[in-house]
Amino acid sequence: MSKSTNHDDIFSEPQKAADFKFGQTVVSVFDDMVVRSVPFYLEIQRMMTEMAQDFAAPGSNVYDLGCSTGTTLINLDKVLAPDVNFIGIDDSKEMLKRCRGNFDTAGVKRKFELQCVDLNQGVRIENASVVVMCLTLQFIRPLYREKLVKEIYDQMNDNSCFILIEKVLGEDCAEIITMTWRSHKNARR
Repeated sequence: MSKSTNHDDIFSEPQKAADFKFGQTVVSVFDDMVVRSVPFYLEIQRMMTEMAQDFAAPGSNVYDLGCSTGTTLINLDKVLAPDVNFIGIDDSKEMLKRCRGNFDTAGVKRKFELQCVDLNQGVRIENASVVVMCLTLQFIRPLYREKLVKEIYDQMNDNSCFILIEKVLGEDCAEIITMTWRSHKNARR
């Protein structure tokens, strides 16, 4: 996470109802916001890094769909071989600008691309050994969610890993969890 993160107090005052936007105001406090609002967020980051290490293949791509400020990819940069390429995708130009700055600050030297893509319209995945989608699916319109997940899965390499993490709500507190879904992609049929 960025060391220049501001403290999140965006919603300390009543606001008019509106669609949530990842504009400059949110970007400036995003890292603080997510750490404070997502239970075990730092542990989730650690677990994703550990899982990705098992699947990131030399010469392949690691995708972060909804990369925001780049936290996940920066964590992966510390543990993956330098010939693994990163592709960060977000639909906020402000987030991608912050992500690029955070990559510079963290000294990310590997080949990477940052793409501004609306995942509601689908996504092109190429040579992917790992795809991460951390707390992003909730921002995809429900009508497109299943299609998007299938599209991602169908484009991934064999023996790859799709890490999908989302907050869910259940009947009782034992069912309210942050889910980590790990799928091994085997030979296509």
